[in-house]
Amino acid sequence: MVFGQVVIGPPGSGKTTYCNGMSQFLSLVGSLVWFIYSVCNKAFSDGSYTQNESLTVVFRYECAINIEDLIKLSDVMSEHSLGPNGGLVYCMDYLEMNIDWLEEKLKPLIEDHYFLFDFPGQVELFSLHTNARNIINKLIKKLDLRLTAVHLVDAHLCCDPGKYVSALLLSLSTMLHLELPHINVLSKIDLIENYGNLAFNLDFYTDVQDLSYLQYHLDQDPRSAKYRKLTKELCDVIDDFSLVNFSTLDIQVRCSGGWRGFFFKFVFQASILLKLVRLDVLQILARVQRQQLRLQGAGP
Repeated sequence: MVFGQVVIGPPGSGKTTYCNGMSQFLSLVGSLVWFIYSVCNKAFSDGSYTQNESLTVVFRYECAINIEDLIKLSDVMSEHSLGPNGGLVYCMDYLEMNIDWLEEKLKPLIEDHYFLFDFPGQVELFSLHTNARNIINKLIKKLDLRLTAVHLVDAHLCCDPGKYVSALLLSLSTMLHLELPHINVLSKIDLIENYGNLAFNLDFYTDVQDLSYLQYHLDQDPRSAKYRKLTKELCDVIDDFSLVNFSTLDIQVRCSGGWRGFFFKFVFQASILLKLVRLDVLQILARVQRQQLRLQGAGP
């Protein structure tokens, strides 16, 4: 049985940076980590980088498996005259049809390793289309993987009530669509003060408290005021499900209590929802606790 994370989220939310930071943290506690890089060229999918710039961002770590060895987004876009979104859907469909290729790549890495799947940033892949979900389910079934989805959302969305509600809806629809143990993370939390003042304290946004309090702030924006009734109904849907909340994490502080606390939450989320409180999980937690004690003894 092998554990791992499916790292997803909108473009620019920090998925690759998160994977890099998580791998360094896991290395500190003695876990062997393998990356499965599932983007078919972020140079085209993100739009915020040129091709040369994005390559320096994408390959911050060495991938055990790179899906570009099977299919490239740039080739698909050129050959089929598709845009980046349509091209990524095509690539994921192609990967689903050739799932045996990925299984054969994963099998030699199964024993004693921890997987991080760095997925592309097109949100429709995880909230609308079934290809990514089918790929994950096939890997879980055939390779006996135990995966948890880690959904990253940029913290700056909290500064705009309308965007925050949209992020909540995206998180909820992704949770329901993937049907995996799931953790939502507000990324770039160390930069949130640079985006402007929050209408409420941070706990309001992480705990997703009574969303009716957002209504006043939404009404202050003329663009949002006319959608008052729609916004109220959407907030009611989120409150009725009562499934969404957020963890916060400063990616840059690798050895912080935030990393340790986040990983504890992640492991318990995976084990409780899957009813897998086994020796494998407890051993990982014991490693983290021992490393925490060593760090405390060494000082800051």
